Amino acid sequence: MSGERVHRVSHAVEVAAPAGVVYGLIADAVQWPLYFPANVHVERLDYDGVRERLRMWVVADGQVKSWTSSRVQDPARRTVTYRQEQLMEPAASMGGTWSVTELGAERCRLAIDHAFSAAGDRPEDLAWLERATRANARADLSSLQDIARRWSRLDQLVLSFEERLRVHGPAELLYGFLYEAADWSQQVPYVTGVDLDETQAGIQKITMGVRGEDGGEEQVTSVRVCFPHAGRIVFKEPDPRGPVAAHCGEWLIDPDESGVTVIAQHHVVLCEDTLARTAPGTDAATALNRARRQVRARLARESGTLMELAREHAETAVRHLTPAR
Repeated sequence: MSGERVHRVSHAVEVAAPAGVVYGLIADAVQWPLYFPANVHVERLDYDGVRERLRMWVVADGQVKSWTSSRVQDPARRTVTYRQEQLMEPAASMGGTWSVTELGAERCRLAIDHAFSAAGDRPEDLAWLERATRANARADLSSLQDIARRWSRLDQLVLSFEERLRVHGPAELLYGFLYEAADWSQQVPYVTGVDLDETQAGIQKITMGVRGEDGGEEQVTSVRVCFPHAGRIVFKEPDPRGPVAAHCGEWLIDPDESGVTVIAQHHVVLCEDTLARTAPGTDAATALNRARRQVRARLARESGTLMELAREHAETAVRHLTPAR
C-alpha cells in the first residue's frame, strides 16, 4: 500500500442457533448466493481444508462487483478471515474477519469486521465503500440470522434440482439463445416484455414480464453472470416470486461427441413465514410439501420451455444449413 488510511466498520447480531451451525454457514461460501441477498455467484478456485481462494460476484450499492478473495478458516476458534487479492473497485485494500461466539447451546453472536482503504483516500470513494460495506453487512447478518434460526428445518426448506435436454445442434446456437434474453418477448410464450441492461460485458440485469398459468403477470428481475467460453450462465433472482426466499441457478451447455446436453439447475430456499400466511389452517409440513411441489413444477415448466425453444432454434438452423442429399 502507498499509505492510504485504513477504515474499519463492524457489525454483530445474536443468532438463535448453535455456534457450530452458524460457523458452517459462514465457512461454506459457495452457498452464499442462497443465504446472502447481495451475493450473485461464488466459485471456489482452490481449497486445502483451511485456506481457500474464491471468485465472487456481489451486488454492491446497485452495481455488480467482482473480486478474488483468499480466506483462512479456523473451525476451532470459529473464525474466517479474508483478504481481497483482485480488488473490488474502488478499494485499494479490503479484508476482514467473520467470528462466531457461543452464548449457549442454542445461541451465539455473529460478527463481521471489515477493514478497507481507497486509492488516494478520495472522499467519494471512501464514502461509497463505507456505504456499500455497511449495507451489505447488515443485509447479510439479517439474512443469516433468519436462515440459521431455522437450522433444524433447513433441509426441508432448501430445494435443489436440475432439468436436462438432449439437443442435436451447435452448442454456440444454444448458448446464443439463452444469452440473448432481450429477444425472449418475441420467442417465449410466457414472457411479455424484457428490459436487459449489460453495461458490463457478461453481466446482465434483466427485468421480465412473466405470465403465469392463471393469466396474471409478474415482474421478475434477475442478475446473470455469463461465461461464453465455458457455456455457462449463472443467475440470481434478487426478489423471487411466491413462497420463495431465495432463488439462484445456472444454465450449462455440455457438448460431447454426439450432441449437446442443455442443463438448467435451480437452488431455492422456501420462506416459512410466507407459507404460514398463504396457507392458514394448514399444518406446516403439509404447506411446505405443497410449496416444494408447486415451486419445482413452476420452475421446471419455465426452464423446460426455454430449453425446448433453444433446441428448436439450434436444430432448425442445422437443418437449414445442411445441404440436401
